[in-house]
Formats: sequence, C-alpha cells, structure tokens
Amino acid sequence: MLRSRTSNKTPNGAETPREVELSEDEWRGRLTQEQYRVLRKAGTERAFTGEYVECHVEGMYRCAACGVELFSSDAKFDSGSGWPSFTQPSADSALELHSDRSMGMARTEVLCRACGSHLGHVFDDGPMPTGQRYCINSCSLRIDPEQR
Repeated sequence: MLRSRTSNKTPNGAETPREVELSEDEWRGRLTQEQYRVLRKAGTERAFTGEYVECHVEGMYRCAACGVELFSSDAKFDSGSGWPSFTQPSADSALELHSDRSMGMARTEVLCRACGSHLGHVFDDGPMPTGQRYCINSCSLRIDPEQR
C-alpha cells in the first residue's frame, strides 16, 4: 500500500499538486531499493543501521527523493533512538504531518511536502526549546556539508 501522499490539502481542504510528481516507475529508477521502500512505501530502516545516526558533519539535510532542504545539522541531536533526530525542521513549510495509527500505536508521520515521501515520525519527547524529536530514516536524507 502506498502511504505517501500524491497531493497536498490546503486549509480549506482543496487538493493541490506536489512540487515534484513522478510516476512510481520513475521513483524506482531514481531511488535505491531501500530508499523506495522507506520513502515511497512508508517503511522504516532498522535502528542504528543508518548512515546518519552517528554523523556529526555540519550541513543541510535534504530529502533524498527530491532534494528539498529539511533539517539543519544545528538542529540534530543524539536521542539514543537509533535514527537521526532533529529538534525542528529548517522551515515548517518543508514538512507535512499526518496522524499515523499503524503498528498499533498513535504517532505523527512526517512527509516531505514537496514530493510526499515518507521521512519518519515526530514525537513530543525531544529537548527544549521545541520539545520535539523528529525521528527520521537516514535513507530518507542526504547531507550537503557546510551548508546550514
């Protein structure tokens, strides 16, 4: 089941197209098999296996599917969860949040607003000042070093 969204909803409920729209075959050609499973099928990589869990490079984390800026390394912290964690996005407009009741729990799913790809989940147990923990799959990201 494809859980990533193909359109955005405006505050009045109208559908607007994504900035980046590709067919599923085009996504398969652009992404690795693991990235496709996570980004387009809302999968999750295993904890402590991702490239960016222990990454301390300064830069801007971008969506691995479309390249949109998502998180600055300034917002990254070690949550001990096994996935890269951030206190806030680089811009609120970069993300889309949805209620997720899969796997027998209530969570908030995080999507890239530009392409609708699944990134991970956000929780209310992060450090101050935001209290947020954006728990993001490494394969959903790529980093541009030195750009923050």
